[in-house]
Amino acid sequence: MKSWKHYLGLTVVSSALLLGACGSDTEEDAATDEATEEQAAESDTASESADKSSEAAVEGQVSGDGSSTVAPVMEALVEEYAATGTDVQVTVGVSGTGGGFEKFIAGETDFSNASREIKDEEKQKLEEAGVDYTEFLLAYDGLTVVVNPENDWATELTVEDLKKIWVEDGTTKKWSDINPEWPEEEIVFYSPGTDSGTYDYFNEVILEEEDMVQNATLSEDDNVLVQGVQGDKNAIGFFGFSYYVANQDSITAVAIDGVEPTHDTIEAGEYSPLSRPLYTYVSNESLQNDAATYDFFEFALNNAGEMAEAVGYVSLPQEDTDEQIAKLEEFKN
Repeated sequence: MKSWKHYLGLTVVSSALLLGACGSDTEEDAATDEATEEQAAESDTASESADKSSEAAVEGQVSGDGSSTVAPVMEALVEEYAATGTDVQVTVGVSGTGGGFEKFIAGETDFSNASREIKDEEKQKLEEAGVDYTEFLLAYDGLTVVVNPENDWATELTVEDLKKIWVEDGTTKKWSDINPEWPEEEIVFYSPGTDSGTYDYFNEVILEEEDMVQNATLSEDDNVLVQGVQGDKNAIGFFGFSYYVANQDSITAVAIDGVEPTHDTIEAGEYSPLSRPLYTYVSNESLQNDAATYDFFEFALNNAGEMAEAVGYVSLPQEDTDEQIAKLEEFKN
């Protein structure tokens, strides 16, 4: 679309031509020169504006990996970020928290998603690899224990029940071993894999570092666990709250010590000890030297709360969100 300056220039030219019959050639030349100068100025302004726009444009590639629990939030953020029309391409793999840290340590990714805090040995390996990082809190989750909808006996369990069910003791476990009034049927187990932060968290707060039952089906893909529980009335499994919310019509969440996992009980910390924070760890070098990484995380941290709520997790209080953004802004050039 032509600017108002362009049309003003044409008006000046037309006026000059009309006045030429009554005026001198000098006046006509002066008017024409003025119009030419106006058009030249407009052209220069447009060129400068285009140059500034080009300089402001951010492009590049950003890669991450890690937790399957964090994945729904991060994938939602990536999708919304792409919808802004950005030239930055962000990819997110799902290798589990431990698998994600392995790639982060190797320098293969710019960020690593985690459903637990980084371990001391992972910190040490990152230090040895010369990778400095910043921890960002994204949302809160409630690790959810689920059973098949046909299971109408084990809909409420205690932490001690969970330990008795899941700790390896050399026997083939039946529901009746937990409560004599329950069916004398073998329990079928579905658990996140050992690279999963969800596995690590469950191991810490429920198993208390004892061995998990050996006949459990393990998978880093939470959808595999969901399908396993859906398909067997004697199945029990656990994973992030978001996966329960997405499938709540076909699986049943178990109340732990009398408290059901809900948005409100997770937010209030009442769903204990299975409420937990979700993190992402980002390379300081990428934040400092790669405009694409900084731009994505500026968007991500400002929108994490909305996306967390959208996929079934619990957003951070505003003061915590502000704290995460302040940490990011330390890297702003």
